[in-house]
Amino acid sequence: MEEILDVTTMEKMIESGWEFALVALPKILLAVIFYFIGKYVIKFIIKTINKVFVKYEIEPSLATFLGSFLNGVLYVLLVLAVLSTLGVEVTAFIAVLGAAGLAVGLALQGSLANFAGGVLILVFKPFKVGDTIEAQGTLGSVERIDILYTTVRNFDNKVVTIPNGTLANNNVTNFSQKPTRRVDMSIGVAYGSDIKKIRKIILDTLSQDERIHADPAPVVWFTNFGDSSLDLTVRCWTDSSNLWPVYWDNMERLNEVFISEGVEIPFPQRDVHHIFPDGKLLVETKSQKNEQ
Repeated sequence: MEEILDVTTMEKMIESGWEFALVALPKILLAVIFYFIGKYVIKFIIKTINKVFVKYEIEPSLATFLGSFLNGVLYVLLVLAVLSTLGVEVTAFIAVLGAAGLAVGLALQGSLANFAGGVLILVFKPFKVGDTIEAQGTLGSVERIDILYTTVRNFDNKVVTIPNGTLANNNVTNFSQKPTRRVDMSIGVAYGSDIKKIRKIILDTLSQDERIHADPAPVVWFTNFGDSSLDLTVRCWTDSSNLWPVYWDNMERLNEVFISEGVEIPFPQRDVHHIFPDGKLLVETKSQKNEQ
């Protein structure tokens, strides 16, 4: 009797297994086919996007990050689609992923702002590695642009790390973006000096420097009656990389030319008048000095 029951049970189990296999096997086969087709499509999409990044010269670090991020998102979607093909309820998975994404977003608000700023910087390129910029009280050369932070090296060799979110939402002065820069020099000469003569001396001196551009031509303007000097503003144009060498070299050269031409360089001076209590002005002559 027990043997009959065992045989019957085995037959039912085999029959149920075949029924399950007949129902599940098409789904499994369809899921496998769907997975491999999806995998091929993802590779094609990533390859196409990488070509677009290269064509439009997207920053390599940003292209790598976006490619990896998109690859991960597409594979998550593919897995969910395969599970759905197998008949698994994926609504719960989507809800869990959404809740997890919200929690991570709230916890990493600052980092996400920096990430968004990094994407904007790498896409629109307000500055690039090697540029000299001034931002957030820092003036220096850009050494590295990462997804979250930008590294700037000051001219005294200090390294400053600035969050990209701050850079993307505040003013940034780029000193290297344009190929030419204007050199401004302020010069003071003594009262009574011949401005036309001094202007000619300055322009002749600047014309000897091949680094200074002829167009726009250098100019010398008389700008102010200073406390002790007649103030002149000198402006000329040069390549951005030559800005400070042109400034330093020509300031030194002008000093030498002024000395050789007898141009008087002023120094602070004051005329002091001593008035006695009775209101008379003290005027002391040489004879009075000798008598004393």
